[in-house]
Amino acid sequence: MTGNGKQPVLVVVQLSGGNDFLNTLIPYTNPVYYDSRKTVGIPEDQMLPINNALAFHPQAAPLKEMFEQGNVAVVQGIGYENSSRSHFRAMDIWHTCEPDKIGTEGWLGRAIRELDPKKENVLTGVNFGRGLPRALSAPGVPISSVGDLDNYGLMTGIEGEYRNQALEIFKEMYAPAIGAGPVMDYLSQTGMDVLRGADILKEAPARYTSDVEYAGNSIAKSLRDIARVHLADLGTRIFYANHGGYDNHANEYPDHPRLMTELSGGIMDFFQDLRDHNASDNVTMLVFTEFGRRMRDNGSGTDHGSGGGAFLIGDPVKGGLYAEYPSIEPADWLYGEDMEHTYDYRGLYATVLEQWLGIAAPEIVGGTYEQLAPFK
Repeated sequence: MTGNGKQPVLVVVQLSGGNDFLNTLIPYTNPVYYDSRKTVGIPEDQMLPINNALAFHPQAAPLKEMFEQGNVAVVQGIGYENSSRSHFRAMDIWHTCEPDKIGTEGWLGRAIRELDPKKENVLTGVNFGRGLPRALSAPGVPISSVGDLDNYGLMTGIEGEYRNQALEIFKEMYAPAIGAGPVMDYLSQTGMDVLRGADILKEAPARYTSDVEYAGNSIAKSLRDIARVHLADLGTRIFYANHGGYDNHANEYPDHPRLMTELSGGIMDFFQDLRDHNASDNVTMLVFTEFGRRMRDNGSGTDHGSGGGAFLIGDPVKGGLYAEYPSIEPADWLYGEDMEHTYDYRGLYATVLEQWLGIAAPEIVGGTYEQLAPFK
């Protein structure tokens, strides 16, 4: 329980493609930044400084405002040894906490099993998006996955094309790693749970009113759906959403500024909506991405790198800078082209699990890692 007597809730936002952390929180007083980024570098007079070394991207003004209000913890230099540059493998590592082998259980799936061991609530974990993120997958753990809350709630069931598509995506993702048998067992166990969840979820839009006008982009819609389900008080403890488009090898400008606008605006609207309903004090958001981008741009964008960044956001968060910003001096570049990570992502997971959700972390994250102190 949180200090207000409510159960703590975690919202996870995945930035798919590898967010360019160097252009999100910018070391604007270091000439190496400008020398390395002739094409995608942000002009200094447009940046939003937070101290004499770092500045937010100009399109992340809402994020900066929340940071200054003390509600954003920036985890700098997050990653792991021998960072994978494959999207699929890197996400797999983040989702399962298994950097050295193919994992079969997601870290949040394990967490949901701890939160609801008797499977009393099929909505303990809810994903907004197609398919099921591997982070939420664990045998026997029911997860509801919702593409569009309005249409989902209006269906009499989800036996139709959408459900078949979701199951096919799920089978294709996991059968090669763990075999078709366990996948089919999992689907048969959870299929009825998903239908039960659908019947309950359709109540959420009917109960919701708000003065906040969310934008029409995908992450804003997902966050609005999360707000509606959270405010319906259906017992969901872990929400998951995805914001895609961060693989900016080309056209990083204007693509990345647009993504920063969508993400930071959606997050600000989401927390304003919760505050308006007196429902923000037990919600923490974790924003992560699979890897950072390389130091030098490629003339149009940036290629896969390491040493990225994550965010913890919410009223319970003690805002500020955590861990260490990677050195951007050329002599320190990993492989001669990357920022080196300074903090293991499993330490952040352990921090959230133990300090926020109240769950023992070692079995979920696969060991003991240095934790931060980002909660009030």
